[in-house]
Amino acid sequence: MRKAVIERKTKETDVSIKLNIDGKGKSSIKTNIGFLNHMLEIFAKNALFDLEIKASGDLEVDQHHLIEDLGIVLGQALKKALGDKKGINRAGYFAYPMDEALSIVALDISGRPNLKFEAEFKRRLCGDLNLDLLEDFFKGFVDNAKTTLHILMKYGRNEHHKIESIFKAFGKAIKMAVSKDKRMLKDIPSTKGVI
Repeated sequence: MRKAVIERKTKETDVSIKLNIDGKGKSSIKTNIGFLNHMLEIFAKNALFDLEIKASGDLEVDQHHLIEDLGIVLGQALKKALGDKKGINRAGYFAYPMDEALSIVALDISGRPNLKFEAEFKRRLCGDLNLDLLEDFFKGFVDNAKTTLHILMKYGRNEHHKIESIFKAFGKAIKMAVSKDKRMLKDIPSTKGVI
């Protein structure tokens, strides 16, 4: 089983993540940001990751430190759990329709961090989540997982549906990327021989 436990404690946040890539989509998420809890549960369900998160931070200041650190620790956990990356598909993509909203996510576990985030929102908050910080979450993730990630929120009317379509597509894309191909179990998925 590909698993990782990562903890990050700073003067601003305390984040602990237990990740099992080869799970069944079970999650226990506690971040003190209700809407973010919901999105991370949706991500785990669609990725089929077992995911435990306990996170607290200086929310009296702002959500930024906590949300960015959650992305950082999730990225570190994925990188550690993947180990040598032998046999993985490496890339994954998904277009997810959530009612009237559509998001497309493409991911490459390339060893080269890069984020393209194209999503516009009409308001600053959805539930209690500051939508300005979604890009910071994904930036923290790609920088620490060493992945290339493209997120295109194509259209939608309802902010909840738009964000949910992003997290569902992210989960499905990452599930494809980390899945193993029996024909390549001893190989690194790169012509370079390393990722």
